[in-house]
Amino acid sequence: MTPVEMIPLLLQAGVRFVVIGGVAANAHGSARITFDLDIVFDPAEDNRERLGSLLKAWRMRLRGAPRDLPWVPDARSLAVSHVLTLESPDGKLDVMDELAGVGDFRAVLSRSEELTYEGHLFRVLKLDALIAAKRAANRVTDRSHLVELEALYAKLHGREPPRVKEPTRRPRRSRGRGRA
Repeated sequence: MTPVEMIPLLLQAGVRFVVIGGVAANAHGSARITFDLDIVFDPAEDNRERLGSLLKAWRMRLRGAPRDLPWVPDARSLAVSHVLTLESPDGKLDVMDELAGVGDFRAVLSRSEELTYEGHLFRVLKLDALIAAKRAANRVTDRSHLVELEALYAKLHGREPPRVKEPTRRPRRSRGRGRA
């Protein structure tokens, strides 16, 4: 299944999420091809349960990990892993509970907008927030994609995108067993 074909299934499962990454860039006019769906999900327990159930149904596993690695895509895994790059025979999905350059799910949600795809209403990260996230990630692929995204922003808004300071990260509370 294509990355955008996953969106209606996430919605039908009742998962609260915001689309980020390549699919969000495409929604804003980027011509870059993407092969996975990237989302920031609400880490509330009920939402982790729904997302975990869907990941199991999709037979998701850790991308690049040995096939025999014991790992269960469930609410507990989502609670202790802040970024998961997953794959199944049907597609690739990256899930995270916060986004560098933007913040936690609430911050991401506040910097998103509603879009409709084939009758399905969902949230996608706004272009300025996507640019902030790409700047914060600062990977080679992100730096090359920034040129296009900044040009799209300038075309839409008649000016360069704002430069904002990355939000201060709060210390994480332990969600699992602590180390001695």
